[in-house]
Amino acid sequence: MKKKKKPTETPMIEAAGLSKYYGIFTAVRDVSFRIQAGEVVAFLGPNGAGKSTTMKLLTGYLAPSEGNASIAGFNMQTDRLRGSARLGYLPENGPLYPDMTPHSLLSFFAEARGMNATQRKDRIDAVVETCDLSSVLHKPISKLSKGYRQRVGMAQALLHEPDVLILDEPTVGLDPNQIREVRATIKRLGKEKTILLSTHILQEVEALAARVIMINEGSMVFDGPVGRLRSQGDSLEDVFQKLTQTEASGFFKG
Repeated sequence: MKKKKKPTETPMIEAAGLSKYYGIFTAVRDVSFRIQAGEVVAFLGPNGAGKSTTMKLLTGYLAPSEGNASIAGFNMQTDRLRGSARLGYLPENGPLYPDMTPHSLLSFFAEARGMNATQRKDRIDAVVETCDLSSVLHKPISKLSKGYRQRVGMAQALLHEPDVLILDEPTVGLDPNQIREVRATIKRLGKEKTILLSTHILQEVEALAARVIMINEGSMVFDGPVGRLRSQGDSLEDVFQKLTQTEASGFFKG
């Protein structure tokens, strides 16, 4: 008697044949991957490789030319509201209102998400603690360091308790102490949430992720565990260079 197969778990993040064209220019070409609940995945590639475009496609911010993106099983073109309710998104250099304070910004977004007064207070208190914002909570955002502005952006992304986080270059432009603080926050969040982390900083890959998806010139060139990148004894820098050279071809999946 044959055993019944267990139903496939719905991936928390899924790209299915995603492509994005701007006239004759191809920003992203046939990108497909699945990320299951609880995974922390680094999305790696050189500048201009298509990382940010792919993330915007996944979040529904951009419509794909071809293919589909899903968050927690919800198609981000046809069911974006329900998908967005499960998603926290921190874009690179995300827009913040400089004349607001972190508290007023979080209050604004909480109200926009339909939270009542009790929910607003509880969630703001929670994300302020998670992102360590209490010392700057009532200072204008324009007066905050970039590290603190990143924390405010992270707090906004966490405000509605999403299951999925998509973080685009969260440590870019930060000093070493700020980078360490942001990484520590991401590590804590990775114990509870599914995270896709875009970066071109190789140390970030080893510090935060167990799996790597690598993209070059809009196409995937690697999908597998970090250890697989070291399978030939090369440094991550050497493997990165090999896989992202213009002439690099083939797709490594493991």
